Amino acid sequence: MIRILYLIYYFKELDFGKFEKFSKYIVDLTKKKKISIWKQLIFDSLTYNIAPLEYFQFKFYEKNALEKSCWAGTGYMYEYQLRMNPKSERHILDDKTLFYKYYREFFVHLVADFEDLKKNSGLVESLLANSSGKIVFKVADGKCGKGVLIRNTEGFTVKSLLDFMQREDYDLVEEFLVQHRDLNRLSPSAVNTVRIFTQLNDKEEVDLLGCRLRVSVNSPVDNMAAGNLAAPLDEKSGKVTGAGVYGDITKPDEIIHPVTQVTIKGFQVPFWHETLEMVKKAALKHPQNRSIGWDVVITNKGPGLIEGNHDWCKLLWQLPVKQGLKPILEKYRL
Repeated sequence: MIRILYLIYYFKELDFGKFEKFSKYIVDLTKKKKISIWKQLIFDSLTYNIAPLEYFQFKFYEKNALEKSCWAGTGYMYEYQLRMNPKSERHILDDKTLFYKYYREFFVHLVADFEDLKKNSGLVESLLANSSGKIVFKVADGKCGKGVLIRNTEGFTVKSLLDFMQREDYDLVEEFLVQHRDLNRLSPSAVNTVRIFTQLNDKEEVDLLGCRLRVSVNSPVDNMAAGNLAAPLDEKSGKVTGAGVYGDITKPDEIIHPVTQVTIKGFQVPFWHETLEMVKKAALKHPQNRSIGWDVVITNKGPGLIEGNHDWCKLLWQLPVKQGLKPILEKYRL
């Protein structure tokens, strides 16, 4: 019964435009009838607890039952992350104002919320004087780049900045991040972040579940959901080990960046040792949340945290390595 409820929810939230696009693509690719694909999709959704789009993104149309059972879909991840990061504790990660207060020691850029700014005009002045010449406004519960506004500092005063935040309902403002020169060479359209998935084991040690580099493609954000690339990273070296992949199945993998022509495979993320050390320390700071997807910016000065996600993305985790990784999580469910 619960799987039927999941299926109803999936179709309620479904992007039907994307669903139709993916369906047509697979019909043309496999020469199967659309009704046949839909029947198999519904069966697989009920059997493996995946959302309809994941049937296409996980390439279930060409996989056997054993292969399908290895992929972690939306339903499985919801249950897993609920168990690892209880609702009573995940607010530390959900609320950007709380996150920066609890994890500010790992930030490499200046961030402040509205209440702090009201009490400290010097903080506003420091933000307006930052070397990038830009500031970023955010809402506390923004996800995937939503509720984000980038503005030039020029023209703002202490009073006008506070008035603007209050009028437009922004909760935080931060210094615009300038990424490392190597990452800027790879893709200058956005800050390209590293996503590192951590898991606390039964010995309260930090295990790495995987590392990915998010690469923007003519986009002001680097999220896969916004049409950008993600590539697998070697956990020991910080080198990209494969092509960049899209969440859109109709687009080809990219070994070379389609705009800058910089090679993605083999790209070395700077400050890798420092990045891993920082993330492992952050993962232990509040162990009540046991499984987190960390977003890390790499600057010329070193790495810094941007946010931690309790509901980290199963697509970003699995698609770049072209492998279902659910067996990795099973040992932590015991």
